[in-house]
Amino acid sequence: MRGTVKRLGFFLSMAAALLIIPAGAMAQGREPRRIKAGYSGSLCEGPIHIAHEKGFFGEEGLDVELVKLAPGTNFEAIAAGQIDASFGLLATLIQPLSNGLPIKITTGLHTGCDKLLVKPGSGIEGPADLKGRRVGVPSLTSSPIMFARRGLAAAGVKVGDKDSEVEFVVFSNAELPLALDKGAIDAIAANDPVASVAARDYGLAVILDSARDEPYSGQYCCAAYVSAALAEKDPDAAARYTRAMQKAAAWIQGNQDETARIQVDGKYVAGDPVFNASVLKTFRYIPSVSGAFEAFGVTARELREIGVIGDRVDVERLHRNSFARFDDVPDSVE
Repeated sequence: MRGTVKRLGFFLSMAAALLIIPAGAMAQGREPRRIKAGYSGSLCEGPIHIAHEKGFFGEEGLDVELVKLAPGTNFEAIAAGQIDASFGLLATLIQPLSNGLPIKITTGLHTGCDKLLVKPGSGIEGPADLKGRRVGVPSLTSSPIMFARRGLAAAGVKVGDKDSEVEFVVFSNAELPLALDKGAIDAIAANDPVASVAARDYGLAVILDSARDEPYSGQYCCAAYVSAALAEKDPDAAARYTRAMQKAAAWIQGNQDETARIQVDGKYVAGDPVFNASVLKTFRYIPSVSGAFEAFGVTARELREIGVIGDRVDVERLHRNSFARFDDVPDSVE
């Protein structure tokens, strides 16, 4: 009788222990991992929001604490060890990586999200017409200015720091369309949804769109990344985070309306869900490791030619060393 009671107690304690382990971890027979993922509340960060809300992190055996960060502070947070993983625009990662930012990119998540806009009737029909003009940008290190510089350079306009034929002027996202409307600048470069909201509210014309115009429309703009420390010390957790983000991105591709509703209802993103969904539908959420790697290489070489990256930077070495690859992470998920 005593042996039976002991066995019963053992099984009850085991059952209680199982209840506190995430279902995803149990289903895959792995110990759960706890990490912190940072986000700043942008529309295209959807994979982080959806991976949390739809349980993709749990499926991968991750217990993820989402950390809301002020816009533009992700790099400081990951360098300080306050977060283990995040989401970023490839064009904004390249220069910090060349300066030693301790992260590893793990997969591309989607294409699109940068635009160059002008007032209709301004006589500016394309990037080449901006020679000698003023372009408003949210910051001098943002993805929009990198996109504008690439597009302008491809159109034959000099955009180097020492020989630029365009003057870039910094305004907040809220001020950009107002400055254009008042004539303080001749064009704005902005991310979505800021760009699409400005086009809608001010009747602006889009002269270059990374979601629609070649070659940019085929290049990944946004990626998942982890701290270099996580990639080195716990590659299994880094791989789980990457797979969860891939699954969430692929889910968004077929569920933009619900994604936009979840983002607004969960207070991840502000705005109108219907309008936000229309913007999400211009992106291509088909995650790809090789897609991010290819886009990084193209963008890094162009930024080197423009002068954003210094001549002393070994671009090929930077390209190779900026990624972490895992055998159990698929190249793409649809």
